[in-house]
Amino acid sequence: MNIQKVIDRTRLDEKAPSMPWYVQQFIDYKLPDLSPSTLLEYVRDYETFFNWLRAEGLSEAENNSKVTLLELETLRMESITGYRLYLTTRKEGTNSRITVSRKLSSLRSLFHYLSQIAEDENYYPLLKRNIMAKVENKRIHKPKDTAAKLKGKILEDEELLDFIGYIHEGYATDVANNKQALYAHELNKERDACITSLILNSGLRVSEVVNLNISDIDLNNKMLHVFRKGNNDETFKTPVYFRAQAKDDLEHYLALRQSRYKVPKKEKALFIAIRNGQNEGQRMTKRAIQAMIIKYAKRFGKPSLTVHKLRHSFATDYYLQNDIYKTKEQLGHASTETTEVYAHLTDKTMSEAIERRTESS
Repeated sequence: MNIQKVIDRTRLDEKAPSMPWYVQQFIDYKLPDLSPSTLLEYVRDYETFFNWLRAEGLSEAENNSKVTLLELETLRMESITGYRLYLTTRKEGTNSRITVSRKLSSLRSLFHYLSQIAEDENYYPLLKRNIMAKVENKRIHKPKDTAAKLKGKILEDEELLDFIGYIHEGYATDVANNKQALYAHELNKERDACITSLILNSGLRVSEVVNLNISDIDLNNKMLHVFRKGNNDETFKTPVYFRAQAKDDLEHYLALRQSRYKVPKKEKALFIAIRNGQNEGQRMTKRAIQAMIIKYAKRFGKPSLTVHKLRHSFATDYYLQNDIYKTKEQLGHASTETTEVYAHLTDKTMSEAIERRTESS
C-alpha cells in the first residue's frame, strides 16, 4: 500500500465537498489516471480561483461549492488577466512563474473537461463557452533554464559525502550550546544520515522514501522496491538500485531502528520517528523529512538545499558517469525531456572543471 497516496486521498476526500458538484465530478473522472496528490493540488488551485471570483464580485456564491457553471461561462478575458495579476502581486505571497503556469494549467484541465467531455441530460456540454481555451499555454520550465536555477543550490563533487558526514558529526559541534538540539541530534543522527545517504545514492523522491517498508530492502543486491510516481498499479513496486555508501548507512540505522524508536510489531515502515507525547515510533512523514534536510542544510552553509535538491544532486553526479537513458530509468522520469536538466548541469560542471585544470597547469 502506498502510504502517501492514502494520506493524500484522505485529504482529497475531505476537501472535495467544499467544491462545486461539477468539480467533484471532474475529480471522479480523473481519479483512475492521476494520483490523489496531483488532484489535491488541483482542488487547492480551484479553491484559490473560486475565492478570488467571489472576492471580485464575479460570482454571487456564498461559498465555493455554490459557484455556478454560468458564472464560469460568462467570464471575460480581462477577468483571467486580472486573476493572473492577482497571483503574481498578492500581498500574502506572490507566486513564481512556474506556480502561476501550474495554477492556470489546473483551470485549463477543468474547463476542457466541462466543455469537451462532460455532458448534461440532453447530451450537451456542461460548459458552452471555454474562456481558458484562449489562454496561451507557455512552456515555463525549459531544461536549460531549470539547470541555470539549480546551479550553486545543489551538492556537487565532494559535497555529497561532506553533507552526510556533517549530519553524522559536524552538526553536533555547531549546536553544542543548545541542549535540546543536541539531544534530538544524538537520537536521530543515524536515521537522518541514512535518509540523506539513500537519496544521494539512489535519487529517490521524498514520497518514495516515506513509503519504504523494511521488506522493500534488499541489502545484498543493493536494491529497493518502491512505488514510483505516476504508476497507479498498487500491486507493483519498481526495483531501484543504490550505491555501496547507502548500504553502510542503512546497515548502521537498521541495527538500532527497533531499540532506538520502540517500533511496534505492526509498524512496517523503514524510517521511524517518535512524535512528542508518543511512546512508540511511527512512520516518518514527508513534512518531517523535508524539515530535517532544511535544518541541516542551513547549518552546513547551503540554505537553498532542500530534500528535492538532494535528488537533483544525485542525478547530476550520476549523469556524469552514465547516459541520459540510464539516468531517466534510475530517476523514474516519464520522458528524457525532464532528464535533460542534468545534461545542461553537467555540461557546465565539465566546462568549469576544464577551466580549473587550465589554471592549475
